[in-house]
Amino acid sequence: MEKIKSGFGLSKPGKLRTQSTNEQQDKKKQSGGSGAKWREYIALASVPLVLVLGNSMLVPILPEMERKMGISGFQASMVITLFSVAAGLIIPIAGYLSDRFSRKAVILPSLALYGIAGIVAGIGALMNSYGLLIASRAFQGIGAAGTSPIAMALVGDKYKDGAESEALGLIEASNGAGKVVSPIIGSLLALIVWYAPLFAFPVFCAGSFLAMMLLIKEPEAEKKNTSVKQYVADIVKLFKEKGRWLISAFLAGSLGLFILFGVLFRLSDVLEKAPYNIDGVAKGGVLAIPLLGLVVTAFLTGRHIKSNGVLMRRLMVIGLALMGASLVAAALLYRNLYALIGFVTLSSVGTGLLLPCLNTLITGAVDRAHRGMITSLYSSLRFFGVAFGPPLFGWMAARSDMLLYFVVAGLSFAALALVALFVHPPKKAGDTG
Repeated sequence: MEKIKSGFGLSKPGKLRTQSTNEQQDKKKQSGGSGAKWREYIALASVPLVLVLGNSMLVPILPEMERKMGISGFQASMVITLFSVAAGLIIPIAGYLSDRFSRKAVILPSLALYGIAGIVAGIGALMNSYGLLIASRAFQGIGAAGTSPIAMALVGDKYKDGAESEALGLIEASNGAGKVVSPIIGSLLALIVWYAPLFAFPVFCAGSFLAMMLLIKEPEAEKKNTSVKQYVADIVKLFKEKGRWLISAFLAGSLGLFILFGVLFRLSDVLEKAPYNIDGVAKGGVLAIPLLGLVVTAFLTGRHIKSNGVLMRRLMVIGLALMGASLVAAALLYRNLYALIGFVTLSSVGTGLLLPCLNTLITGAVDRAHRGMITSLYSSLRFFGVAFGPPLFGWMAARSDMLLYFVVAGLSFAALALVALFVHPPKKAGDTG
């Protein structure tokens, strides 16, 4: 194993650890054309987009699924929950495999499994077989585990400095954009027949598969025959040396997404009920407002942070402070729908400032041989944050909306404290490999 330096991989003050010889060679081989670069970016961004579509696109059809298949609300919710839990559990294994072999050797089969299991899920719905549907959703979750987290590691392998943060910002924006469009697409497809989204999803999956296969050339990695025992020992050593700031960054990212999607879940519930009675595509349009704030902010943040450690820290602190302050205001003014939408949007903008900075720091914190596991552990925590946000927010909302918004404001300030105390990137990040 390469010697892993402490902190942010510093080899000397203010300078991150020099990338390996192979990575330097790969950097020289990168396409210089702006058009080629953006085609690569779009191919990489299609992976998290597909990940989101495979889950969120089904949310609008759950009530109809209950009626048509004669299942309970709990059984319908398991279509989402089992997918998320399966993905969260398998993500670290996918990370290890991507470190052991290659990123594309994990991403491409995962996309194929994701799409094929989606077809089987559609067949299960068509045959009115809940057992086949739920089993195929678990396999979709397994496939999903090898998609977005590994794409993030691939970005860290392939790009450096400004190009890396730009690509990671676009990936985060793509993730948010998927949340914007997926309920709308699901609602529109359900107008044809309620199970149409299940059959439509594999088409998106096939597009991402082809884009990754044809447009992305993975940098060659140094061949190592590290045993599983040695690999685990390396990861343990890494966390002993860098664990304080890495775990703080993991928790801040997970809390950011937990708060974002929990608040959106509550806003969705408020819109559906009297006196607003906003549902379907119209509700998706309203929810798109705060998500659009996330998408635009994440994209612009990724483009501008480059390797500026001072700017990253400043934006993370501002983002978390904005989240906390906005949610305190939401706790006081939640009865006014327009004010609530405005404050949730400001909170989403804060999340858009936070996540690209965390993504860039985390992917650049370790060498290529261990990056897949680190980004996978980070993504796994994010996944659980998204999965468990809605039920916990539903439980709090049943008691008091004011309580809900004050609690999540407190969590935002707790994440701010973690970042302020433990996440200290150097002034000039330099090469983040």
